[in-house]
Amino acid sequence: MVITQPGGVPRGDTRLEALGWTHVYSGKVRDLYETASAPGRVLVVASDRVSAFDHILEPGVPGKGALLTQLSLWWFGRLGMRNHLAAAHPSLASHLPPGLAERSMLVHELHMHPIEAVVRGYLVGSGWLEYQALQSVCGIPLPAGLSNGDRLPEPIYTPAFKAALGEHDENISFERTVELVGAEKATEIRDASLRVFATASAIADERGLILADTKFEFGDDPESGELTLADEVLTSDSSRYWDAATYAAGGIDRLDSFDKQIVRNWLSANWNRVGTPPSLPDDIVERTAARYEELIERLTS
Repeated sequence: MVITQPGGVPRGDTRLEALGWTHVYSGKVRDLYETASAPGRVLVVASDRVSAFDHILEPGVPGKGALLTQLSLWWFGRLGMRNHLAAAHPSLASHLPPGLAERSMLVHELHMHPIEAVVRGYLVGSGWLEYQALQSVCGIPLPAGLSNGDRLPEPIYTPAFKAALGEHDENISFERTVELVGAEKATEIRDASLRVFATASAIADERGLILADTKFEFGDDPESGELTLADEVLTSDSSRYWDAATYAAGGIDRLDSFDKQIVRNWLSANWNRVGTPPSLPDDIVERTAARYEELIERLTS
């Protein structure tokens, strides 16, 4: 049983609480638990919740949490960078209630940095809107003559300040990240983000996919201070992927992404962003679930 509060954010799963886990935080998608029997560890459980325009929507997307978790695990094993993982499915299956192991990660507790480490390889989304007005993205000047969806001359690092639940992340300059975490750590986060993005882009390219942009989160190991990749990584919720063949062919669907863009498009057409968002129709939920499933199949098979 999951107990909910206004907005549909779970306060805690009583099945986990019966096993000694204490619910400590809920984000838009993930719920965090701690237990006295595993000090320095956090259980991260990915729900099926779906959010858009800083609202959690109803209903969720069935199976989404498990897909996000399994894709993060797949990527963690291929990026060549220290990550926060301590244990995951199938080793968790004997310790967690049915249906939870597939969507859970036991991770090392870190000193998290308040930065969304965003890397953009293509001009799209909010970046395209800014470029049209200012010929820049997050204050970074770009060449003239670019169009929506164009590949950038080289990937750019455009960090954001992590906002509280229900608020929108704030784009910030690199200089602001220096103020937040210090020059050495800010540089380390930027360089690691660009390096991991390059590795992931090459892997995606081998599978006929384009990684247009993504965000990473990092923390420091509390003992060694070593920078560590955390949270989810390169999933449909944190990244924008396109089909390479469709992109190359051009046309109105070349920027169709393997994520919740279907939800955003429907919501934009059916809600003025005032008050409570409407419930998502069944076909929108089904089509979104299919895109999530297609991405993980394309990457991992």
